[in-house]
Parts: sequence; C-alpha cells; structure tokens
Amino acid sequence: MTKSTIIKVIFILLCTMGSCWACGCPKSLDTKQLAEEKVNTVDTVLKQLNKKTSELMSFQAQIEYRFIQPSLFGSETLQKGVFYYAKLGKKSKLRLNFKTSQIEDEEEEKYVEEYIVLDGTGLSHPGHQFKGMWAVKIDYEIEAVKYIQLADASDPNKPIDVFDLINKYFPMVGFSRIEDIKKQFEITLVEQKKTGSEDFTQVHLKVKPNSVYKDNYVYIDFWIDKKLGLPAKVVAVSTEPATEPVEQKDISEIKFLWPKLNKKIDKKVFDFKIPKDFGEPEIVPFKKKGEQK
Repeated sequence: MTKSTIIKVIFILLCTMGSCWACGCPKSLDTKQLAEEKVNTVDTVLKQLNKKTSELMSFQAQIEYRFIQPSLFGSETLQKGVFYYAKLGKKSKLRLNFKTSQIEDEEEEKYVEEYIVLDGTGLSHPGHQFKGMWAVKIDYEIEAVKYIQLADASDPNKPIDVFDLINKYFPMVGFSRIEDIKKQFEITLVEQKKTGSEDFTQVHLKVKPNSVYKDNYVYIDFWIDKKLGLPAKVVAVSTEPATEPVEQKDISEIKFLWPKLNKKIDKKVFDFKIPKDFGEPEIVPFKKKGEQK
C-alpha cells in the first residue's frame, strides 16, 4: 500500500476517536502537583475516548483533506468527499469517496477517487482467493483499480475490525490501550486562545524517539468539538522530506463536517462495481515482516 493511499484512508479513521475534554490547572499548584494534575487530565481524556469508541456502531461525515508541502513553495491540494464506517454483525466496513479536487487557487474540479476497506470475502476475481482484510482503490481519473491486502485471514470467530488493522499504520487514539499510546507519544492538552476555539479541546501527540511511528510522523494534533463529542480536525506533520526542518515538512489536514454518529447506514453504501472499460485490477498481496518486496 503506497504511503499516499495509507494517509488518505487512515487519517479519516481518526474521526471515530470520540469525545474528550480538558480541565484547567490552578495556578497556585506547585510544579509537582501541576505535573500530577497534567497526567491525570490526559488519562481522563484517553479514558473518555476509549469509552466513546467502544460505543461506536457507525459514523459518517463530509470530509475535506488538505495536503500541504511547504518545501514546494507551499503547494496545496484540497480534496472533498464523504466518509462512511459501520459495524455489520461481526464485521466492519469503511468507505471514503472523494468527489472533487482543487490545486491551490485553481478552480475546483470533479475528481472521483474511492477507497473501500473490507473483508476479502466481498471481493472476487478469476484465479484469486481474497482472504483477510483488503483495501480497494478506484481511481476514475486514470480508470484504474487496485486491490491491496492489508492483513492475512483471521480467526472467523474473531474477525479483524478495520480500526485494529489501521492501528498498525497510524496511532488510533481511543482504540489503543492508554499504556501503549503513552509509550509512543508525549501527550499534552493545548490551551485554546483564539476566539471561538474554546469550543474545542486540542490534543497534541509528540512522537517519542523510540516510537514505532518515528519514521512517519513528527507530531499529530487533533481538535474535539466539545458539544458533539466528535473530532472536528486532525493535523499530522510528516517526517518527509527527510532533509528539511520541521517547518518545511509535509502536512496532512482533515476536517470532519456535519458528522452523524450511530445513525443507520444502508449496507448498499459499501457495495461497489468496477466499470467495464477499466483495466484488470492490480492485486497487491500482504507482505509479512521479513519478506522481500
């Protein structure tokens, strides 16, 4: 799975991180007390996230994905679309439909690109057996389809949830154990100073030097709408380009608009059909650790 594909899919998954809130620390507390209060507050936030996500059955929202490259004169690309996630029995599915694209100040254009993450039993192609979890990418611009295996087949009685799967590529705060998240990041709550920003809680995740994410991200921020208890925005700073300072690293930003939580989603939303004039799908099997690419 290419890095661009991973980023576009896994970033959207963050919209299910759930609710969180922040508590202010009294100025009269000494340094030790402040540190303890800070830890307790972060723990509370993470526990709230875990509770919210454990109740999640479905999520859908309009999304805006902005990719910024400061090292290339601030080049920006904005894609807009719709995101769906649902638990269907013992299985779960995810779908992301991008509908338009806009490069910097140019006019917005139609650009259809779709991503579906599902169990391989939902796929078929002559001569192939699709076991485990797969991602399907359908690019209508170049009329191409790609099937990417994300994980081997699991125990049929304990199927892989898409969030458990994506956690291998991106820190799924709210779905991961608090102890695991703390091992990977320095976690802080950021005070909101701008007018209107008090309606949001900002969580800052700074990647630790020995983190499993150290080769992919410098830090990640997300903002939670306090009223809805849902993420409103996520910003992640990449480690690329490797030779550039932090302020020149690539930035991915996702905004979640008009979200709907635990509302019924028609199963047909996750159905898809490859246009007849498209070429044969490119099939990319899962590579286990240690195998040559």
